[in-house]
Amino acid sequence: MPRVACLHVPLFALAARLRSEPELGQEALAVFDGVRSGARGGAGQAARIVAANRVARRAGLRPGMTLTQARARVARLVARGRDPECERAAQQALLEVAMSFSPRVEDGEEGIVYLEVDGLERHFRGPEPELQMARALATSAARAGLPAGVGLAASKLAAKVAAGLPSSPTLVPAGEEARFLAHLPLARLAPELELGETLRRWGVRTVGDLARLPADDVVSRLGPAGQELHATARGLDPRPLSPRQPPPVFAEGLELEWPLVALEPFLFAARSALERLTRRLETCGLACARLELSLRLEPDGYAERALDLPAPTRDAKTLLTLVRLDLEGRPPGAPVVGFSFIAHPDRPRQAQLSLFGPPELSPDRLATTLARLFALLGPGRVGSPRPEDGHRPERFALVEYQPPPPPRVRPASAAGPVRGLLTARVLRPPIGLEVLTAARPDAAAPPCPTSVRSPRSAGIGGAVRVASGPWTMEEGWWTESPAAREYWDVELADGGLYRIFRDRTSGEWFADGIYD
Repeated sequence: MPRVACLHVPLFALAARLRSEPELGQEALAVFDGVRSGARGGAGQAARIVAANRVARRAGLRPGMTLTQARARVARLVARGRDPECERAAQQALLEVAMSFSPRVEDGEEGIVYLEVDGLERHFRGPEPELQMARALATSAARAGLPAGVGLAASKLAAKVAAGLPSSPTLVPAGEEARFLAHLPLARLAPELELGETLRRWGVRTVGDLARLPADDVVSRLGPAGQELHATARGLDPRPLSPRQPPPVFAEGLELEWPLVALEPFLFAARSALERLTRRLETCGLACARLELSLRLEPDGYAERALDLPAPTRDAKTLLTLVRLDLEGRPPGAPVVGFSFIAHPDRPRQAQLSLFGPPELSPDRLATTLARLFALLGPGRVGSPRPEDGHRPERFALVEYQPPPPPRVRPASAAGPVRGLLTARVLRPPIGLEVLTAARPDAAAPPCPTSVRSPRSAGIGGAVRVASGPWTMEEGWWTESPAAREYWDVELADGGLYRIFRDRTSGEWFADGIYD
């Protein structure tokens, strides 16, 4: 039978809250069912305690107490309502921890995850590889902010019971599941009401009592439901582990205790959520390619934002800067009582290592730099220019930046003298010029420029010493905005070399580039 591990987070509602607000760990904290986060003052006074941390339990707080009773015992009690967004994100984080060990993971109830671990012990060395694997699971869950117990067995029920023991991690030897479960009360199997009443009348009180009954007699009297219950009592899983598909997006959020109007307090809470989000992405080997922000406004409004990043990144500081700039440019217009971030993941760039040549750019650093440029310059201004099909030299398209790979080996130094090369430094946009021309001997030839003058800021001017051209260019003559130009290369009296052109439609002259 396959070995199954169970991750069990006790007091899950409390653990999810502390994962989102770790600074409350030293306070007397209780989570109530019925308290609406963001509610003011006396709302929810009849709410009941679901879970309380150790500081609050030492002060006498117990599950089931009302908010009024709890405040009578602890004056400085920090009361929080159950936050579905926090708990949903915490459950997803627990599933991602399990999926970092095994691809076959099942989502159980709140705070419980099962995973198939057959063969994983080969990755751990030592006398007890399964125990080392269980400890690694617990360590990984604690790193995600969720203190989880771990149990290993051949059935999901036995693994769940083992994970709930205080001596976690607990391993149930193969074939010992029935003996391990025998002392448990029958209620741990959660039988149907009518079925449980029948077994009680039979005198069945524990799981072991049910497991000792003949299987054929149980099936003939109780039917398929009894057969499934009897198999579970014997340590067999009547239903195989149901693998979970990874979600297409990652979400983190929080319901705020008080409505926030200023930007800085909101960014303080958002930073913690983004850090949790990037840690989850890193656990799965992914990065954020698109970030969506959903704001819940007081009293019943919503605001949605979306940020497309130029490259997948896991830098929380950069993502927070993008959120800040977006909110500064477009304020929500109402107090914020809750928010959620949704990250659309993508694979980050991979770098190829080299034994002899120079190393490639770090993918993480490159993605962070591109994201910061995106925050400074805005959308549509970060990328790499690529020429488009056409005759006009200024035509280009902005595409995703892909750094060229470094050479495999360092280039050898050139022998002998190196001849200089002319490089054209283009001017965008082209600079308007005043050009005097003279007729050429060939009456059919266009007139030749003899002197050039530009605005003072450009500093281009003087008599033309040498002129070469013209080179004609036509494009889009069949459209409403055709282009027809005559290009010249000119050398001025001061030694400057320029590329200029005349627009044949308007007759205006422009400086298009400088030869360096």
